[in-house]
Amino acid sequence: MDVLLAMSVYVRVVEEGSMTAAAQACGLSTTMVGNHIRALEQRLGVSLLQRTTRRQRLTEFGTQYYQRCVEVLGLVDAAEQLAEQAQAEPAGRLRITAPLTFGVERLSPALAEYHRHYPKVRLDVVLSNQRLDLLDNGFDIAIRLGNPDPANGVIARRLEDYTLTICAAPAYLHAHGIPQAPMDLCAHNCLAFDYPAGDDWQWVEKQWRLEGAEGEVLVPVSGSIIMNSSSGLHQAALAGMGIVMMPDPLVADDLANGRLVPLLQAYRLPRRPMNLMYASDRYRLPKIRTFVDFALDRWARPA
Repeated sequence: MDVLLAMSVYVRVVEEGSMTAAAQACGLSTTMVGNHIRALEQRLGVSLLQRTTRRQRLTEFGTQYYQRCVEVLGLVDAAEQLAEQAQAEPAGRLRITAPLTFGVERLSPALAEYHRHYPKVRLDVVLSNQRLDLLDNGFDIAIRLGNPDPANGVIARRLEDYTLTICAAPAYLHAHGIPQAPMDLCAHNCLAFDYPAGDDWQWVEKQWRLEGAEGEVLVPVSGSIIMNSSSGLHQAALAGMGIVMMPDPLVADDLANGRLVPLLQAYRLPRRPMNLMYASDRYRLPKIRTFVDFALDRWARPA
């Protein structure tokens, strides 16, 4: 039995509140998680958990053992960090989380170059529009949209803003005309992204916000489709289905080669701040330091 692995699984079971949740967090099956817990209990000769069909509860010993496991695993992690710091060449697993569209269109191609420079670094990347906690989820690097939440020991470095462009395929514009002013969009088929509840851009689904010489203009838009996938809307726009407001990383190549045409360029569109985040006490690790420098070199916000 791998005692350290079993201890880490036990800690995750306690913190997640169930074996099923711990299995998802650890990338294991629920059966394997149960096997680790039973192996620990057999090794110790003491029960760690009291289980019923509806809940689990720590035994008195299980509570004490959990605290010791946290201490032991923390010491092991600190020892591994010390070993990584001693290495001249960056190595080990680097866990990164980033927004889906930015991750697919900008981060993924760049990772190939980073890997060429640092081939001993194993990249573990999670692309998600959910704000996964940097420390609780074990990430080394997080690229986040929006203003960063204040957190002790976390550094946020500003990247270039996340910007949007209103555009459409030439075929659509040939058939329906080119909007010359924001309110002209009301007469067009505008394809909207379905932002989840609570997102600070949820308003984009029903109205588009533009800013020009006359000030801010809120345009009520409607169309034949609302979709929760930027890639899906992108393909619909390329097919000539309607006008879209798309993240620039997704449409930059299409705008450059004419597959999509930018519209209302005299108006400023919404933008979101984007930040690179990492734990301050881990910056000394070569794998983190080199990736931070790599990312800032490509995407740092202009002074």
